[in-house]
Amino acid sequence: MAKYTKEEILQIAEDENVEFIRLQFTDVFGNLKNLAITAGQLKKALDNNYMFDGSAIDGFARVEESDMYLYPDPDTWAILPWRPQHGKVARLICDVYTLDRKPFAGDPRGMLKRAVKEAAEMGYVFHVGPECEFFLFQTGEDGEPTTRTNERAGYFDIGPIDNGENARRDMVLTLEEMGFEIESSHHEIAPSQHEIDFHHDEALKTADNVMTFKMAVKTIARRHGQHATFMPKPKYGNNGSGMHLNMSLYQDGRNIFQDAGQEDGISDEARWFIGGLMQHSKGMTAVMNPLVNSYKRLVPGYDAPVLISWGRSRGPMLRVPKVSGDDTRIELRSPDSSANPYLALAVALRAGLEGIRKQIAPPAPVEGNIFAMSDAKLQAAGVESLPATLIEAIRELEKDELVRDTLGEYIAPLYISAKKKEFLEYSAQVSQWEVDRYLYKY
Repeated sequence: MAKYTKEEILQIAEDENVEFIRLQFTDVFGNLKNLAITAGQLKKALDNNYMFDGSAIDGFARVEESDMYLYPDPDTWAILPWRPQHGKVARLICDVYTLDRKPFAGDPRGMLKRAVKEAAEMGYVFHVGPECEFFLFQTGEDGEPTTRTNERAGYFDIGPIDNGENARRDMVLTLEEMGFEIESSHHEIAPSQHEIDFHHDEALKTADNVMTFKMAVKTIARRHGQHATFMPKPKYGNNGSGMHLNMSLYQDGRNIFQDAGQEDGISDEARWFIGGLMQHSKGMTAVMNPLVNSYKRLVPGYDAPVLISWGRSRGPMLRVPKVSGDDTRIELRSPDSSANPYLALAVALRAGLEGIRKQIAPPAPVEGNIFAMSDAKLQAAGVESLPATLIEAIRELEKDELVRDTLGEYIAPLYISAKKKEFLEYSAQVSQWEVDRYLYKY
């Protein structure tokens, strides 16, 4: 059942003195975009008659097919708490449609909706709870972002050592005002690193929430004179920022990953879901870790997974926490905070569903500290590594039929081409490390 009808939204806008509405959508690379309209145009937008120039958006339409429609999702209506109370600003998250009123193949939200529909046809509802990490850094004199920080706080530290505590508090209050159910917030391991966790929900709602979360966090940080970044690894020598995905499947209102009759408490469906994720883990990496910088996080020694494995501890790529009942879940620990949530959730879901359909049994779970295992022991257990660079990940994506099929004939080649170009541009740069190491010696 819909949260709001069109008529209710129009009435709320009038009662709350909403003057501007942001029609938001996400591009292929996970960047939030919007078109601002006045309240007088709201009915037209809700009737799916608002057009925009898709050729101006990176990864969207070509010039010859530039006119596109925005279809607002009424359930995403929200008034932005940080905007003025007189002449308020609201937002609606939109799907993108072509001129002939068909879903645009390059719309990441539409791609996730197709994956969710496939799960529904199998009788499943996909729930996801993300753990979004980010950094709060100082800004420069003219407001530009820096990587400077004057704090040295660590895991679970409190103020005044944690000097982002007040900003994080305001972020939580703002998100709750927008309808989020916040479960916890705390300082993370690295200086100036933070995490705010919100309650799991159905996949589409969760992906929408991740995009809203990033917008709110960045906005509130700026109000505190700080810059919030979801860059995976902004500083060498520190932990990077992940976006762990806690996943479960529901059928007839019951979490089917649980099975009290099994010794480890998880069902065959959960095991097969893990098998599918592991089989496609290499091909998924370019989606879960989409930046050159992502692979500076996926290195040994910083709590990020580098090995394709599963188990109960926090070391493996896939973790099954020691919980039971409706809390039973599979935690995918490799994604980082720069991932496009619509693409990431769609790819993970379809990989897991294939595991269930084909009953793909995963290898034995890894017991103990996987980081302390010798190479010989890892090899004997058949444990492989995730791609170590973006270009390696893209090559794995090209070989993975399911991941390419999930992205679709429009997004897949565009995404692959853009990421190859990104890696080549990075490879051509001369870094300060190279100058420091080679200039004098050679």
